[in-house]
Amino acid sequence: MKRHIVNWDDLKLFLAVARAGGLSAAAQSTGKSAPTLGRRLLALELSIGQELFFRQSHGYELTTAGETLLQKVLQLETQITSIDQSSDQNKKVLVKISAGSWMTQALMHHTDQLLLDNPMAQLRFIAAEHILDISHRETIIGLRNQRPEQLDLACRRTGKVHFAVYAKNSNVALWAKVLGQTPTAQWLSQNTHQADVIEVSSPRNALDLALAGQSKALLPTFIGEQQTRLQRVSKNIPELSHEQWLVSHQDERFRPEVRQSIDHLYTVCKSLLATGNKKN
Repeated sequence: MKRHIVNWDDLKLFLAVARAGGLSAAAQSTGKSAPTLGRRLLALELSIGQELFFRQSHGYELTTAGETLLQKVLQLETQITSIDQSSDQNKKVLVKISAGSWMTQALMHHTDQLLLDNPMAQLRFIAAEHILDISHRETIIGLRNQRPEQLDLACRRTGKVHFAVYAKNSNVALWAKVLGQTPTAQWLSQNTHQADVIEVSSPRNALDLALAGQSKALLPTFIGEQQTRLQRVSKNIPELSHEQWLVSHQDERFRPEVRQSIDHLYTVCKSLLATGNKKN
């Protein structure tokens, strides 16, 4: 007789659906989307050669084979839990958050509340000007300047990012020019080619030069308006304004640690952008 090798992860999903009585309810506890759960259960049934659920409009009901498997999985769960319980109590979930340099810097001032609200999350901030691949888990949560088109990604609009020029005093003629291929770097190249500039490789260095009174700096308003030693010396620059989106994977976003991080980041980002955009 041919033996079927069943993955424990699939059995845990089966158990979650059996307890919840449906895919949508089980999605909350498993961190998997309803379509993903449906595919995994179908694959499990095909693997063992038995139908485990009656799929009805009001939910999922166990077949006789499903009831038999449920009892076996419950016994197995008890045994595994007793082995893993002590080691899992203090295990934290890694939550990788990627954003541009400026937004990462702004978020650093709010990590205390994020950790307080979500003590089982191990935060990792990734400051990157390029887009990391959420589908391949290069990051778990990403802050992006455009709405994603991939069907497996979920997103929430946090607000609009604006840019303006800041300096310690309006008489400063020198510019801090950030090198790179970002829209702000390209704008600086196009608009400062006849001006005196100091080239820097990091956006943060441009802010340091402005704070030292050495140059003007092009900054997002959510950063510039927080600098009490700087004044705005331009209006918003329309061609650099863009929306910001909080993006995560459809499956990952249901995990409690990720969901709490998303909710807190959304609140923080929305507040930051609203504060930065009070002046036009």
